[in-house]
Amino acid sequence: QVQLVESGGGSVQAGGSLRLSCAASEYTYRSYCMAWFRQAPGKEREGVAAFNRGGDYTYYAGSVKGRFTISQDKSNNTLYLQMNSLKPEDTAIYYCAAGGGPCYFPPLQYAYNYWGQGTQVTVSS
Repeated sequence: QVQLVESGGGSVQAGGSLRLSCAASEYTYRSYCMAWFRQAPGKEREGVAAFNRGGDYTYYAGSVKGRFTISQDKSNNTLYLQMNSLKPEDTAIYYCAAGGGPCYFPPLQYAYNYWGQGTQVTVSS
């Protein structure tokens, strides 16, 4: 069972940047689909960025394309989400997730077996 631990959330003004990290308890690069989801108050959880196994395909939601970058460090089993030009509408709890089955794009919640605890990102105007 994969354990995922996020870090790096916080509060920032609009236009600022944050980098989220997700440390996995085991090797995930070629074994799992990996994704970042977010959930804003009163809204459904949405997938914002994702990799297929091996990381040769990357998905971004339209609302974050060009501003967010998903990456992986295979040497330490860590997934990252670099978030630039943040907007107040990016305010949400961000979750990393790992899925052992087929990878779908956009990422679908039910395809992800393992979830981190979430980290709060708050962007003020």
